[in-house]
Amino acid sequence: MNSSASPAPVPGLGDTVADALATLLRRPARAALHRRLTEGLGEAVDEVTYPVLSALARTGARSAADLATEIGLDRSGVSRRATRLQAAGLLHRETDPRDQRATLLALTPAGEQTVAEMRRRLAAAIEEALAPWPAGEAEAFARGLQRFTEHGPFNIP
Repeated sequence: MNSSASPAPVPGLGDTVADALATLLRRPARAALHRRLTEGLGEAVDEVTYPVLSALARTGARSAADLATEIGLDRSGVSRRATRLQAAGLLHRETDPRDQRATLLALTPAGEQTVAEMRRRLAAAIEEALAPWPAGEAEAFARGLQRFTEHGPFNIP
């Protein structure tokens, strides 16, 4: 037997992971988490606008149509949320340098600070949830999840 070979996957492991992902991806679960992360950050920052802020932080300036594809909304939904965020000073619209007729949405410095606070809150919530895990198990989970997202079925080029 080759000692360097990886162990065979546990039967049913795919179903277990799929069920866990289904729970994480449920809209009510995401909305509840987004409410928790945005609490007290201003009237324009809530579970509805969170995906716009978060996506702009990940992708940089984008058109409303491109952002809509990224977060699973239609263009008009993104535009409505962007208008709220712009009024609050968290994003601005700028001319697309590649197409002077097009407009890009981009975070302002205040928007970047807001996203940094939401990210800090998310990291703290995750660390709090993992704190009771046995030593080393949380680290192994984090490494495994990172590997799964890089090489698993959700890795879309």
